[in-house]
Amino acid sequence: MTTTVVLPGVPGLGGLYARGAALSVAHRIRPGARTLPDVEYVVRGVTADAEHLTAYQHLVGESASDLLPAGFVHVLAFPVATAVMARPDFPLPLVGLVHLANRVTQLRPLSLGTPFDVRATAADLRPHRSGTQVDLVTEVSVDGTVAWRGVSTYLARGVQPAGTASDESPEPFVPPVPTGRWSLDAGTGRRYAAVSGDRNPIHLSALSAKALGFPRAIAHGMYTASRALADVGARRGDAFDWTVDFAKPVLLPGTVTVRIARSGEGFTFAGWNARSGKPYLTGSVVPLA
Repeated sequence: MTTTVVLPGVPGLGGLYARGAALSVAHRIRPGARTLPDVEYVVRGVTADAEHLTAYQHLVGESASDLLPAGFVHVLAFPVATAVMARPDFPLPLVGLVHLANRVTQLRPLSLGTPFDVRATAADLRPHRSGTQVDLVTEVSVDGTVAWRGVSTYLARGVQPAGTASDESPEPFVPPVPTGRWSLDAGTGRRYAAVSGDRNPIHLSALSAKALGFPRAIAHGMYTASRALADVGARRGDAFDWTVDFAKPVLLPGTVTVRIARSGEGFTFAGWNARSGKPYLTGSVVPLA
């Protein structure tokens, strides 16, 4: 039976990462993912701050509006999901988790000043060819009705669970005709961290990233995904499915060649390294009827 934990407010990510760092050491000493905690975390009556919203809009290129961008809703709800990952009985090390994919369904937009509830849980612990992956499922509701639902998939590299990873391989990526380019400086991760609160060390500096196995700091996956969503703009409508898969991390500083284009009833986007032709992210935004 699932246990519901009602938190008094959205927790601070700094304290969660500090707790997760200590627990991560224990997980690395005792490798081997087992089971997920059968628990959901809930925070009621969350509201967005106008200055916070404006800072986010400026950072990722969203237009000024009292409607909350889907990526900003992720920012507001992310600490609740992180609280699940920072539990002592969560089987993967929080520090160093790599964001593999995100799936968001926005059923209707949320407005500045409208209180909403956040509910988060972990699901589907499973093997990956490089370790173990898990889904963090977050729902945002207004008056008991779900308005936004997100599924974030994370990878713990080198942590091997029971079972065998599937042999599914991604389709070969062929760089399309670009429509733009993002130039990301070395401080990109720190600026998104200041707005999102996500100060995972892999994003902050070359020194902290190297300690976790990366040659330089890497951009937040949700920063690049949110920039792509902002580039689609108002054409996405008020209700849509937004999906993104992260292939390779964007090392900072770095340049991302991008394409945002209409496809079928929606839009596809991709970001890649122009020199190697290898993708950083691919995804789609499909308006809901």
